[in-house]
Amino acid sequence: MSTGRKYLLRDVAPYGGDRTTVLLADGVVAAIGPEVSDDDATVIDGRGLVLLPGLVDLHTHLREPGREDAETIRTGTRAAALGGFTAVHAMANTTPTQDTAGVVEQVWRLGRDAGWVDVHPVGAVTVGLEGERLAELGAMAESRAQVRVFSDDGKCVHDPVLMRRALEYVKAFDGVVAQHAQEPRLTENAQMHEGVVSAELGLAGWPAVAEEAIIARDVLLAEHVGSRLHVCHLSTAGSVEIIRWAKSRGIDVTAEVTPHHLILTDELARGYDPTFKVNPPLRTQRDVEAVRAGLADGTIDIVATDHAPHTREDKDCEWAAAAFGMTGLETALSVVQETMVDTGRMTWTDVARVLSEAPARIGRVSDHGRPIAVGEPANLVLVDPAARRVINPEEQATKSGNSPFRGRDLSGCIVATFLRGRATVLDGTSCDEDVVVRW
Repeated sequence: MSTGRKYLLRDVAPYGGDRTTVLLADGVVAAIGPEVSDDDATVIDGRGLVLLPGLVDLHTHLREPGREDAETIRTGTRAAALGGFTAVHAMANTTPTQDTAGVVEQVWRLGRDAGWVDVHPVGAVTVGLEGERLAELGAMAESRAQVRVFSDDGKCVHDPVLMRRALEYVKAFDGVVAQHAQEPRLTENAQMHEGVVSAELGLAGWPAVAEEAIIARDVLLAEHVGSRLHVCHLSTAGSVEIIRWAKSRGIDVTAEVTPHHLILTDELARGYDPTFKVNPPLRTQRDVEAVRAGLADGTIDIVATDHAPHTREDKDCEWAAAAFGMTGLETALSVVQETMVDTGRMTWTDVARVLSEAPARIGRVSDHGRPIAVGEPANLVLVDPAARRVINPEEQATKSGNSPFRGRDLSGCIVATFLRGRATVLDGTSCDEDVVVRW
């Protein structure tokens, strides 16, 4: 769906390259060139702005159905649009779980009704995320939601037999299993990364090997059955090396890193602020450097937010009782710019690859992550890389305030987001008058 409105993006820099003018009309990129003009179009002055394909998040928690007190599909996707996203994949740990065709179709329809971004439901691997028997993978794949990504995220598919069966099953419809790599026996009652800081604070540690052991097992299973595997929120230096090794063997594995694991470390736990309690936990500076290097050299394929909103009651409490998770949709691009672009590790073309093109390819989303070219769907984001902003969660669209970047000065601002040529964000503001309830 698109509107009849046209937009002329004058003097923009696609992928941060040479400036040109881009015309959006009838839901597509209608023309590109320095001489392009249209008297009927709304003109946007793009001097100093970078034009990218609309961002695609492979890992978003929208909480609906079941936890609308923390987030709804409408508020979560509005936050996504403000963050430059045009498509998100909604994780399965809702109530009821997204483990049947009926539930994934409900989430898909709610996303269409909200209209901010395209919502692609992620199907559960096992019934109720309980890790005991496979969910209706085929039925979800054949539903109107056309699910292609399956994950028990929040829990690990720890049974190797079930994991093998899931990997075999999804081959029939070109699906992918996205694993939350966490060996449960090694992380019982764990509260943060196992290391010097956890020892000093007296908090139960979460060893890096609990992640790495599952990744090592699963890449070998994927190789054995010839199936696609995706590793969620990779966080350790050892995990990067395992993925690098697996790719060198030709194993069909992809991996993601979150924005917060690109910039934050376990040192932040010293204040016992539950905002910084997350799964997997914040790791050491050495791990941060390793995942940055892995993202830069292509070992890690994408950045995914793992946007995990929570109510105030679930986060504003003592550390041990607090829920794991952080919000991230409205700050993801800024963190990637600050850690990867501003440091010279990546170009804007690389950013388009890890935040748009590769996640769309992994999720089998055909009309997002497309090149900026004439005739392509006008799913685009316009970024001001020179701008800076201080993050205030109370001013964000998400219902939840558990942003780890509260009060932090970050690079870059979203100027406009276009979904099939329709502006969902313009001048950094949502294109409607909705009132958002925040805490």
